Amino acid sequence: MTVATLNPTSDRPALWKRLLGSELWVLYLVVLYFAAVLPFAPRLGSAENLRNVFSNMLPLLVVAAGQTVVLITGGIDLSVTSIIGLASVAGASVITADGGLLPGGGAGIAAAIAVMVTAGIAVGAFNGVAVTRLRMPPFIVTLTTMMFVSGLAVWATKSRPIYNLPGEFNALGKGIWAVAIAGTVALAIHVLLGRALPGRWIYAVGMNLSAARISGIPVNGVILSAYVLSGACASVASLLYTARLETGSPVLGQRILLDVIGATVIGGTSLFGGKGKILWTVFGVALICVIDNTLNMLGLSYFVVMMVKGGVILGAALLDAARTRLLN
Repeated sequence: MTVATLNPTSDRPALWKRLLGSELWVLYLVVLYFAAVLPFAPRLGSAENLRNVFSNMLPLLVVAAGQTVVLITGGIDLSVTSIIGLASVAGASVITADGGLLPGGGAGIAAAIAVMVTAGIAVGAFNGVAVTRLRMPPFIVTLTTMMFVSGLAVWATKSRPIYNLPGEFNALGKGIWAVAIAGTVALAIHVLLGRALPGRWIYAVGMNLSAARISGIPVNGVILSAYVLSGACASVASLLYTARLETGSPVLGQRILLDVIGATVIGGTSLFGGKGKILWTVFGVALICVIDNTLNMLGLSYFVVMMVKGGVILGAALLDAARTRLLN
């Protein structure tokens, strides 16, 4: 009788399959891209530049975290960039030294933050109600909201930036304050999705809406809450952007919609719902910010940068489809 020799590695998948199937595959892409571009842009690895990349990641991570929750439910929120602009001018108009309602002081800053977050929640609630109660497609609802809110912010300020914000407010967008704010938001949503019952509801709604409703999950409430959370995250990101730039602007964040969607999709959050993690979004944000930083460092035009980003996002979508087939 012949005894077959067992090879413990014979059934192991190929290295590329293990990498593609790993939850850290986007992080591997970041490292690979960084190593490939470094010889052409040596300043990329400088401490000053790395601090700049990390600083750029913080507000983008906050708004992308909210977008992640909406995408997991099977929706999409295109209005986040317009919320950033509206919240920026709303908060800045409260505390500016040029005729603000409560210029300077702790009370004024607290009021400005409250106004900014309220603006984001209000727009998010409108989106959620239109999607759940009026049964409107999320793409159309949030696209229309984006256009209206953007126009409202420009009309209210006559397209003029708001300067002379108090130093205490500006400090919130820099250093340890910015890290603490962005980290708190990301950690809270991570806990929500990974350890809380509402988080399981969010995934269930995205995986199968009808089954979730039959199971007794408050589907409309879950979807509404997702859009409210997305709006709140966009307003917190607006706080970080406004404080960092020390200016309230109606067009703040106007060009980052591709970055927000791209970071979540590149990270692995499905456009069809039911799949996504904040950790994945962190990796996606890192890749987007590193790509943006290197392309600008190489002196490429804005249009070339957008073309490259679009290609990267398309490639990420194709890789995500490949990963889905591989893991299933």
